[in-house]
Amino acid sequence: MPEDISFLLLPGFSAIGFMSAVEPLRVANRLRGELYRWHILSLDGAPVAASNGISLNAKAAFDAPEATKAAIVFIVAGFEPLACYTRALGEWLRRLDRDGVTLGGIDTGSFVIAEAGLFGRSDRLTLHWEALGAFRERYPSLLAGDELFAVDMRRITCAGGTASIDMMLDLIGRRHGAALAAAVSEQFVVSRIRRRSDHQRMEIAVRYGIHNAKLIQAIGAMEQNMEEPLTPAELAAEVGVTRRQLERLFGAALRDTPTHFYLQMRLDRARELLQQTDMSVTSVCVACGFESPSHFSRRYRERFGTSPRQDRRAHSGSPREHSDELGALSTR
Repeated sequence: MPEDISFLLLPGFSAIGFMSAVEPLRVANRLRGELYRWHILSLDGAPVAASNGISLNAKAAFDAPEATKAAIVFIVAGFEPLACYTRALGEWLRRLDRDGVTLGGIDTGSFVIAEAGLFGRSDRLTLHWEALGAFRERYPSLLAGDELFAVDMRRITCAGGTASIDMMLDLIGRRHGAALAAAVSEQFVVSRIRRRSDHQRMEIAVRYGIHNAKLIQAIGAMEQNMEEPLTPAELAAEVGVTRRQLERLFGAALRDTPTHFYLQMRLDRARELLQQTDMSVTSVCVACGFESPSHFSRRYRERFGTSPRQDRRAHSGSPREHSDELGALSTR
């Protein structure tokens, strides 16, 4: 019998994440017969628009009787995964879980599953790297990583984008053999099936166009120590060079100082948290290692030309005043 897979598309969902999940199923069917059937669901059964403005027709609303027949249900989200979260949606997901349905999240769909309380503390999960910081702040007890995809018991999560192809190739290989997965991969002109443990982002060396091992190590240490930033001396000791040597490395390769580079990195992280979570400005200040809200606000304005509060209001698109604790959860 064909395996039924449903995709609940939330408004503003990632079109590439969804298409990259469906197309491997289509090709598998073309090569081997009807192995899979897929069904598109929306919140109300009406067409739903992706983040690129393209609308797709839905077969049914998520809570329609025919929507519960799938073996796997993927939540496909995008910029605002919790904007449409309701008690009814959470109860539906919990009912599916009780019935033995495997639940999956594509792009930021993991937010919805987490909000319904359906990840265990030992479950390994992933989502798009840009939303990872916001997810960890909202659900600190969950094991969210930056892998391309994660398959853990009855939970399947994926970073979205082209990583959906890798996730589906893995599932096809598990069920129907590596030969079919390889044949499907070749149809997409994909020369290598990436492993789930592959990281989403480019390696530091590629991202910054650098090659010095000590410099790469230093930037990696910065990324791992945002809340409690390392001093220049501690950073130099971490990578086994003197402070002066570290300054020369940054100057020669990046035309910057370690201190300024680190500051810009922390400010970029702060902006992500302000725009992607409902954390207070004070909490963001602490999470990104700033000694006081006034210092944080001053540096933020220098970097982005606006205050943290103004930037949050502008991003939310709402003219009303927000309190320190108010903000719309949104990702990418």
